[in-house]
Amino acid sequence: MDFILATNNMKKLAEMQRILSPLGINVVTAKMLGVSLPDVVEDGDTFEANAEIKARSACDIMNMPAIADDSGLCVDYLDGMPGIYSARFANIEEHNGVNVDNEQNADDEQNNNLLLKKLEGVPMEQRTAYYVCAICCIFPDGRKIVVRGECHGNIGFQRDGNAGFGYDPLFIINGKSFGKYEGAEKDKISHRGNALRALVKELEKNI
Repeated sequence: MDFILATNNMKKLAEMQRILSPLGINVVTAKMLGVSLPDVVEDGDTFEANAEIKARSACDIMNMPAIADDSGLCVDYLDGMPGIYSARFANIEEHNGVNVDNEQNADDEQNNNLLLKKLEGVPMEQRTAYYVCAICCIFPDGRKIVVRGECHGNIGFQRDGNAGFGYDPLFIINGKSFGKYEGAEKDKISHRGNALRALVKELEKNI
């Protein structure tokens, strides 16, 4: 059974395919099917809300089961930021104490640079953080599944490793950064891996 993944991030596709393929689910992107999905406005105030916005749009357009995730990094010292703004953290400017979001994603380098700057001088014991992944699956018949996974660690003082994406080179768990975890090893402990395992349990009841 084919499920459409509402992203063109091939690393996310690979992570989802590794965990969902044992269920007989083949995860594809719209681009792989020769279709270009329109951009959607992710104006939800939670990871779950944004995941549903993306999944529902893809399902309506493709008329096939759609999966979307919304994930991000929450840093305790920064009161949970960047949170739902993780992908565009460096493009959020503060004016008079209010964050103004221009809704454009920044690149990983810019986001990581800003995070390091905001944590400059902060000791390791105060650099606690957690990754969140919310996954929504929408079926053409209206069924909806929403799950969430988390992974807790710390933010390092410098980048370490070239694997993964996003804030992975800075996120330290079990003594090393996500930038040094590969494939199945990362799946066992990652926020997305935890969310996908929860999704598998729900899918087993629905397919």
